[in-house]
Amino acid sequence: MLITEKSKEIAKHYVTSSFFSAKVLVKWLVIASAIGVIVGAIGSLFGHMLIAVNHFREAHPMIILALPFAGLLIVFLYRFFKDADDKGTNMVIASIHSSTGIPFRMAPLIFITTVITHLFGGSAGREGAAIQLGGSIAKRIGRKLRLNANDQHIIVMCGMSAGFSALFGTPLAATIFSLEVISVGIMHYSALVPCVTASMIGHFVAEFFRMPPEVFPVAGIPAMEAAIFFKVVLMAAIFGVTSILFCMIMHQTEHLLAHHFKNPYVRIFVSAVLILVLCGLLGSDMYLGSGMHIIEHIFHEGHTDTFAFLLKMIFTALTIGAGFKGGEIVPSLTIGAAVGCIAAPVFGLPVSLAAACGMAGVFCGVTNCPITSLLIAFELFGFEGMPYYLVAVAVSYMLSGYYGLYHAQRIMYSKTETHFINTITH
Repeated sequence: MLITEKSKEIAKHYVTSSFFSAKVLVKWLVIASAIGVIVGAIGSLFGHMLIAVNHFREAHPMIILALPFAGLLIVFLYRFFKDADDKGTNMVIASIHSSTGIPFRMAPLIFITTVITHLFGGSAGREGAAIQLGGSIAKRIGRKLRLNANDQHIIVMCGMSAGFSALFGTPLAATIFSLEVISVGIMHYSALVPCVTASMIGHFVAEFFRMPPEVFPVAGIPAMEAAIFFKVVLMAAIFGVTSILFCMIMHQTEHLLAHHFKNPYVRIFVSAVLILVLCGLLGSDMYLGSGMHIIEHIFHEGHTDTFAFLLKMIFTALTIGAGFKGGEIVPSLTIGAAVGCIAAPVFGLPVSLAAACGMAGVFCGVTNCPITSLLIAFELFGFEGMPYYLVAVAVSYMLSGYYGLYHAQRIMYSKTETHFINTITH
């Protein structure tokens, strides 16, 4: 009799638990699908706009001379809409850690100002802007639905995933990125189904609107052997150091510009002039824009300038640090591809393979997201080079220390010990 009663209790608990889980599943399938559709559509429009303005700039190269005045317009827009202290992606990440709000005006502002930045030649990416765009829209929807605080955090992560997926065409990496970037060492698995749904729907919507995904060919991959393994370890160490250098240059440039030019109008104008002077001295505008054209050149032509990685760091730091808008993700991929291209002959590896490892390794170092980095490598380059990408990501993650592009990101566990540290990135 006691066994029967106990069995009934267990069965009742199981049914109740399953019903609750099914109810939550349906709720998030509906909400996350809506986020995927809305953010995917806006992200696709954003992506096509960026493609169009970059083509226009390439066809009319003299337009870059207006970059200083474009900078003044960006500062004016943010001050006019009372968002002069905008912290970009850091604000989105911080909103998940706490009850920090994300103003809805971030969405149209980041859309317009990133398009302006790309049109006139700022060296910035697009995925960071897409994350801000998606997070801001999702937060607004969460408020309209009157979700509780915990669900508000999840819906912001949905928006981040949908924006990243729509713009870059990597739904697997986009799903995990929003789970992994918030607190390194701890992932919010409660957001897994919502983020998967938002990311996949966002990707499908982007495909519907013919937003082209990024894919790079990697050929001639040799079988992984012991000797090659240790070569890749050494090469990955270089990627880890490169990621530290990029983070340091980004943060120090922003600090120096803010210290020496207190007025944001003067700051962005001076920085834009410096960018134009550098272009003049180099006799090239190659380091303007996101850098995707540099990556394509490396994969198709098999070479790049020796100091391309350093110059891209400097151009991006002057752009983002001064107040232009965009993201740091594609520039970090560009830097990784350039370093890998240079390292390839030294380690006796195919250029495309070394560049792919460099993209995954540097991206991991600056974002502290190893699983995302591995998935983005699979989606961009295919699975054949999996052992190489795994080694590049793992070693770069450990050796990049506690540096990162996002100060709001928290490192929960040590990278070298099973030790809880709960610290912010440098």
